[in-house]
Amino acid sequence: MQSGISASQDLHNAFNNLVSSPDQRALLASIESESLVPSTTIPLTNDNFTSDLQQLQEHLSATKATYILLKTHPGEADGYAAISFVPNAAPVRQKMLFASTRLTLVRELGIERFRQTIFATEKSELTAAGWARHEASEKVDAPLTEEESGLQGVKDAEAREAQGTGARRGHVTSRVDVKVGEGVVEALGGLKEEGCKGTLVQLKYILPDETLQLDSTTDELAVEDVARTIEAKEPRYSFYSHPSTAGDDGAGTRVVFIYTCPTNSKIKERMIYSTGKSWTRTVAERGAGLTIAKSLEATETSEITADVLNEGVSVAGTARVGQDSGKATPGGSSGFARPKRPGRR
Repeated sequence: MQSGISASQDLHNAFNNLVSSPDQRALLASIESESLVPSTTIPLTNDNFTSDLQQLQEHLSATKATYILLKTHPGEADGYAAISFVPNAAPVRQKMLFASTRLTLVRELGIERFRQTIFATEKSELTAAGWARHEASEKVDAPLTEEESGLQGVKDAEAREAQGTGARRGHVTSRVDVKVGEGVVEALGGLKEEGCKGTLVQLKYILPDETLQLDSTTDELAVEDVARTIEAKEPRYSFYSHPSTAGDDGAGTRVVFIYTCPTNSKIKERMIYSTGKSWTRTVAERGAGLTIAKSLEATETSEITADVLNEGVSVAGTARVGQDSGKATPGGSSGFARPKRPGRR
């Protein structure tokens, strides 16, 4: 589960009613007491679901997140869309919670039911005109077939090899060349909000399409608990808002970027995560507007000790752990430091 929240029996019953009833168009759901619960049903009044979208408007708030289970193709087994409506003005914790729980929602209700999952931040996106824009965008961004994707990958690799590493570095600075899943940028952006202390956002790649996906968010996490919270069996990119520095000296929240890749990881995973760490940092910095205080790279999560996380972050400005000395050195370098294993000197 992404956030420890699960669908209530009431939500299961309400969704089953939506599926079986010819008179219902949509079901709205929210998170209450660590559970997904139904809140409102929308009647079916038109044959075309886009004509019924206007009914949603009175139930949507510019400051409150909600889930919408929309019946788009009645009579078809997968005729539903799962919409996460997370407005920009919603509270930070609520935004992160809804973003990290949306996958749980569709899995528990039956992922085979949903032909679409959509992330929306504006009420205008959930109108007939907004839906038309969404569908037009989907057609433009239609994914390549597996054969086309493989061929494109070979061409890209050949081009990079011909141009050398210098060209690759230049490419990193020009644009972000990574597929980013829904909720990733929103979760990362929450780390820079005022008062965000001790939040850990974990990202992972979904294979084989290599999409960067939000794995989990954990709030109010003490520095000494970070290592045991990061997934230890698979590679992860983790972003941690250091709890002792959020706004205490006017510098704002300091975020630590942690890349972990266990020794038992598959070869393809190692290659993808190693290549993608620079892209991922760029997504955080450019897409979410984060300032990274320092970056850490480790094989085992146990290497990410409280001392390693604290060093160089508790003073004004940014810092990174010196790769050779283990001491904190000032600067906003994008280079990764590998912490010493416990017991080493």
